[in-house]
Amino acid sequence: MEGIQVSTEIAGSRNHISIIKVGGYIDTTTSSELERALDSLLKQGRFFIIVDLGNVDYISSAGWGIFISEIKSIRENGGDLKLVRMVPDVYEIFELLEFHHILDVYDTVDEAINKFEMLEAAGKPVAKEITLPQAEAEPAQTEAQQSEVKTEEDVAVAEEAPEEINPASLSLQEKIKMIVKENPTYGALKIKRELNMIKYGFTRIGWVKVRAELKRLKLNNTARRYKFATSS
Repeated sequence: MEGIQVSTEIAGSRNHISIIKVGGYIDTTTSSELERALDSLLKQGRFFIIVDLGNVDYISSAGWGIFISEIKSIRENGGDLKLVRMVPDVYEIFELLEFHHILDVYDTVDEAINKFEMLEAAGKPVAKEITLPQAEAEPAQTEAQQSEVKTEEDVAVAEEAPEEINPASLSLQEKIKMIVKENPTYGALKIKRELNMIKYGFTRIGWVKVRAELKRLKLNNTARRYKFATSS
C-alpha cells in the first residue's frame, strides 16, 4: 500500500460523530492530507471524531503530532478524538510514546461510537483531562520511596545483586542499576524492554518513567552509566 488514503463519514444516533478512515502510512509527506481532513471537520464544528487506523502500517512523529496538537482545541469545544483499530506495530509506538495518557484507544469503531453516546446520554464529560507523559506528573512518592538510594555516593557504591537474589524481587531502582551494571550502553528504551523480561518479573513501565529513574540515580547519560558499571 502506497501513500495515504483518507475518507470521512458520519455516524451516531444524531449523525454527530465523524469517522476519518485512513489507509497507508502517515509521515511528513502524507500527513498533510490527514491534517486537512481533520481541520475541515473542526471548521464545520464537528468535534466528536473517531480516527480509524485499521489500514495504517506506520505513523511517524509528524502523524502523531497532528492528533496531539489538535486534541486540546477539540476538548475545549466539548468534544474528543478517539483512535481505533491500531495494528500491533503502530500501537507499540503509541504506547512507547505514552500517548495513551492523552488519547483514548478502542479495538473497534462501534466501541468508540458507543462510548461517545453513553457519556453523552449520561450527561458526563465526553473528554478526559489531558495528562501529559512527563516526569513531573508522576504520583507523589511515599516516605519509603523517598528513602531509597539517591545520592552519588550510593550510586557509586551500588553492588551487583548476589546470585541467590532473584532480580524480579528487587525494587525498580535496583533492577535498573543491575541492568546498567550489565549493559551500560543501554538507554531508557532498551532498559524499558529489559525490565519487561522474565528475569525482572515482566516489569511493565513507560520509557519516560525509566528516564526519570535514571535521572534520580544520576545515570541519565552514557558516561555516567559507564562510570557506574566499571566502579567496584
